[in-house]
Amino acid sequence: MNAIYSLVFVFALVLIPLFGVGAAQQTYFFGVCVPWTAFLIFLVFFTAKIIKWASRPVPFSIPTTAGQQWSNLDFIVHDKYDNPATTGQTWIRMILEVFAFRSLFRNTSMRVAMKDGKPIVGYFSAKWLWLFALMFHYAFFTIAVRHLRLFLNPVPKVFEILETLDGLLQIGIPRLYLTDMVIVAAVMFLLLRRVAVPTVRYISQVADYFPLLLILAIAASGIYMRYYAKVDVVAIKQLILGMVTLHPVKPIPATIDISFFIHLFLVSTLIFYFPFSKLMHLGGVFLSPTRNMPNDSRFVRHVNPWNDPNIKPHSYAAYEDDFRTPMIAAGLPVDKEA
Repeated sequence: MNAIYSLVFVFALVLIPLFGVGAAQQTYFFGVCVPWTAFLIFLVFFTAKIIKWASRPVPFSIPTTAGQQWSNLDFIVHDKYDNPATTGQTWIRMILEVFAFRSLFRNTSMRVAMKDGKPIVGYFSAKWLWLFALMFHYAFFTIAVRHLRLFLNPVPKVFEILETLDGLLQIGIPRLYLTDMVIVAAVMFLLLRRVAVPTVRYISQVADYFPLLLILAIAASGIYMRYYAKVDVVAIKQLILGMVTLHPVKPIPATIDISFFIHLFLVSTLIFYFPFSKLMHLGGVFLSPTRNMPNDSRFVRHVNPWNDPNIKPHSYAAYEDDFRTPMIAAGLPVDKEA
């Protein structure tokens, strides 16, 4: 039902600009006012949330570890990037996490099989989630960067090179972009995984389905715009440059197809929704103490800043000094005899 609710909501979002532009002729509202408002809300709340997270103290060393911790014993091999002990090693770990999804690469699946009437638990490598998640994020990033050519005049050479590489297959006119196919395939895999796998479906909420369906609708509307409606790109760039320079075009060029307004409204919805959703992991991954802290608790003391300064720490050695005699009388082990 959560998937159906999300699908209905995305369908309703498509209908809003369809009737708002097609019937009510509110092209300026959907072409200028809505994107401006969405971007302003995104900028304010995204920045506020990052500042809020960055200002939170982290009194304890709580990095997630997946390897051998550092030791001064030569025969124990330190796993530097799964259990970093220095700031430099932590930086490398963060780079691998952000650009290669290193922790997701270790994803495993569990299966239970029966042997001689007894259940046998087995763990298997499951790289499909890692692969399609990587495909999705890189395709999304490439498409976002490729769209920057609409915001810049003249277009930098690096964007032209990226566009050429993305359309390397040169299939059809206009040429087919590789990222268009990749992002649809990746989103479909991530969506079907949530629907088809019972354990994943059980924990999936509307907040998990809605972003995937919204991004799929954005990709589908963009593909329709480019390959079927074949919208007036010159008029669209004129409209977007007007918004970027705070000199919006008025009236909106009549040659712009309604599919562009649907696409723009869906993108604006995603931008508006971003700071309030799980998509904030884009900024949160850099501020997660489980990732950005070295595991140095053996040689660096982490003091809790919330400790009451009037309450002095009471070590176990001092505790034993205070209660050694009754502890011995009660038969409790002590480090030092009375």
